[in-house]
Amino acid sequence: MIEKNRWLMALAAVGVHICIGSVYAWSVYVKPIQEQMQWNLTDVTIAFSVAIFFLGLSAALMGKFVEKNGPRVSALIAASLFGLGTMGSGLAILMESKLLLYFFYGVLGGCGLGIGYISPVSTLVKWFPDKRGMATGLAIMGFGFASAIWGPTIKILIEKVGISNTFFILGAIYFVVMFLSALYLQKPEEDFMPEKFKKKIESGKKKLKKDLANLTVNEAIKTPRFYGLWLMLFINVTCGIAIIGVASPLLQEVVGISAIAAAAAVGLMGIFNGAGRIFWASLSDLLTRPVVYIIFFATQAVAFYMLPSITEIVVFQVILYFIMSCYGGGFASIPAYIGDIFGTKELGAIHGYILTAWAAAGLVGPLIISIVKDITGSYSQTLYVFSGFFLIALVISILMLSNIKKIKKEKGI
Repeated sequence: MIEKNRWLMALAAVGVHICIGSVYAWSVYVKPIQEQMQWNLTDVTIAFSVAIFFLGLSAALMGKFVEKNGPRVSALIAASLFGLGTMGSGLAILMESKLLLYFFYGVLGGCGLGIGYISPVSTLVKWFPDKRGMATGLAIMGFGFASAIWGPTIKILIEKVGISNTFFILGAIYFVVMFLSALYLQKPEEDFMPEKFKKKIESGKKKLKKDLANLTVNEAIKTPRFYGLWLMLFINVTCGIAIIGVASPLLQEVVGISAIAAAAAVGLMGIFNGAGRIFWASLSDLLTRPVVYIIFFATQAVAFYMLPSITEIVVFQVILYFIMSCYGGGFASIPAYIGDIFGTKELGAIHGYILTAWAAAGLVGPLIISIVKDITGSYSQTLYVFSGFFLIALVISILMLSNIKKIKKEKGI
């Protein structure tokens, strides 16, 4: 086996995630497609919804495939599906076909998204036994930051070459970057440990943290801890997606700023979403994953409750950006948390199952907002509902910590 550099492995993972993360820039396509095709907003938005649905579905169904065949084969399939899905979307626009757009961007692109999302993550956990959170945070940070790179790129390309050609060009770029990144991906040898870390353990300076268990996906789904993780991710994503969806009107309604200023604030939210992924995931290596999730939910329960009554724009935005950092951090810390409590035997498969919480949250979050808004006539009231959700998540995260401590004590870990 050719000696691989684990930091280059992390870079390859970022390469995959930064391409598939372009799905977060879908909103840049919306108006140009509406104007050119004479389609309504729902017609265009369905493509994005289908893509997120198939992300969750393919991540769950293909998790075992990723573990069995390794990250390289999986990421190569993801590159092919996502590249073809994006280029096919250009063909759909040329043929003026909504169904083709839903198939190429939604189904094919969405499957590429799901497989590409989980492929490098479980591998990085194995390459970084000493820095699990930081390693997965690094890759998933690429997904969070992607819209900041691809959003302006898509806008410029549409103005220069049109919508169809933008899809063709970007599809080719995504395929090449993901293909080259995939070629470097590889599982480490069994029980891999970096030399410096190994020496520190042998000298007694460091203690190797043992995983709580080493379970298959079928064993993991029979434990209450699996459902605890699922619910924690579901609530964090439901509330996060909700705040992303209403941030602009909320800023205008509560603080009274202009639509342009609100749009600029929303742009900054993407930066904090990405930065929160590496910050919180790295912090979880020091504080432990259960403690970081308790911090997430305790602070956000307060933050969501306070937001409607804050009229000072700077304070409002600081809290908003903090919430976005927790939203990103929740995604980034989950893979390492899975490794801690279920081991790395079938981490990719378990991660895939847990990610169905993302797909479910994508449907539930916007639905709750629209229902509460229709009943109360205000976006502010929805935040009180989500504050209550975070209190439920806080109870779950405390029970998770208690359960983990109990099992550690029983096993003498």
